[in-house]
Amino acid sequence: MKVVVSVGRFLGKYFALFVLAAAVLCYFQPAVVTWVLPYVSYLLGLVMFGMGMTLKRSDFSEVFKRPKDVLVGVCAHYLIMPLIAYALCLVFRLPAPVAVGVILIGCCPSGTSSNVMCYLAKGDVALGVSIGAVSTLIAPVMLPLILWLLAGRWVKIPTSSLFMSVVEIVILPIVLGVLVNTLFGKKVEKATEALPLVSTISIILIAGGVVAANRTTLFAVGTLILIPVVILHNLLGYSLGFLFSRLLGMNHPKSRAVTFEVGMQNSALGVTLAMAFFSPIAAVPGTLFSVWHNMSGSLLASYWAGKGKKQTKPKAVAAASNATN
Repeated sequence: MKVVVSVGRFLGKYFALFVLAAAVLCYFQPAVVTWVLPYVSYLLGLVMFGMGMTLKRSDFSEVFKRPKDVLVGVCAHYLIMPLIAYALCLVFRLPAPVAVGVILIGCCPSGTSSNVMCYLAKGDVALGVSIGAVSTLIAPVMLPLILWLLAGRWVKIPTSSLFMSVVEIVILPIVLGVLVNTLFGKKVEKATEALPLVSTISIILIAGGVVAANRTTLFAVGTLILIPVVILHNLLGYSLGFLFSRLLGMNHPKSRAVTFEVGMQNSALGVTLAMAFFSPIAAVPGTLFSVWHNMSGSLLASYWAGKGKKQTKPKAVAAASNATN
């Protein structure tokens, strides 16, 4: 089990690089991963089950302890990211299949790696977990509704089918994972140690499958424009999320939690839904987002962590000086 945990941590640490490597491999050798495509929804369900296994009662009780902070984070997430996506689609005049993929990513709940980035950045992890849990639990309603409002001009949105799919792929596995964790507790503690490895491999396989399915159109003019679109989507999400929370009076640890919960999306969910309801090309924005937001999130977390160390040094020096006086 120690080997499994170590491998899981290694893959998680260099997750973006492994996704990028998988994408390159699957572009040139699509046969390696095309078998994954029919099982994408099951792989994501496995990831969500793993997420549920890591959740505890305290994660949900935090929602009731400070509902205002959680509400701010959830509202910021479902307002900022979809609207940025919609604006980028208009500005860059994206074709319909690509536009729906970009907006779909904007409508997804918080990303599963946002809590890790929040922890590394010395943010309010408890708040981040609560925002992520709530944004995920209300996703069956919010995702189809916002997607219908913003992307309906490009394609017909199957709202009822999307609702059921999000419930089946996200909510049911999470609830099942929470129940297993609650009922069996320490008996499944060893199994939870392997979940990061399972989740990471699942997401890498999903990303590779999308690249393999789109290899003939991936570098067409209509998809190359997605690179700046995805980068702007993510960076604007961070910036406006941080600004929104600071304007509402949140301190820096809380604002950092909101920043990551707003800017980092559950791109695997977006890819899965795009493949199931739209077209393979609509899944490309999610694949690119998955690679980019893990890279940018790591850089931002490192910056804030380093900034925190610099700020604590003068305080430590001052404390030592006062002690000697």
